[in-house]
Amino acid sequence: MVYIGCDHGGVELKNKLIDYIEAMGEEVKDLGACTSESVDYPDYGFAVGEAVAKDGGSRGIVICKTGVGMSICANKVKGVRCALCTSVDMGRLCREHNDANVLALGASNTSAETALEIAKAFLTAEFAGGRHANRVGKIVSYEE
Repeated sequence: MVYIGCDHGGVELKNKLIDYIEAMGEEVKDLGACTSESVDYPDYGFAVGEAVAKDGGSRGIVICKTGVGMSICANKVKGVRCALCTSVDMGRLCREHNDANVLALGASNTSAETALEIAKAFLTAEFAGGRHANRVGKIVSYEE
């Protein structure tokens, strides 16, 4: 399951991502926002983070104008490791090295085409474990 949410600045990109991810064969749960009417981004960042934290093995995507606000919010949820990515390599490596479970994207600083490719890299990459497992374990321990 992929949970996705955005504020008013990310609605257009969110809708493109939903279509793209569903075409990849993934199930997507849209947690809003659904219009360009101004909303408070924390409501959606927290909602996606909480959904991912409760649904083991799921992933999330959050979108706002820069991706910064949403990444901060999602990372406040225990059990979430959200990465703001601006390149395909970042989308892949945040999974492989950091076991990120939420991807943050900026609708105003990442083209739709690039955002789709980042999302694909994020959703198809797996955690590499090995030396990275100890590092992620330290993050998890600190969070506890």
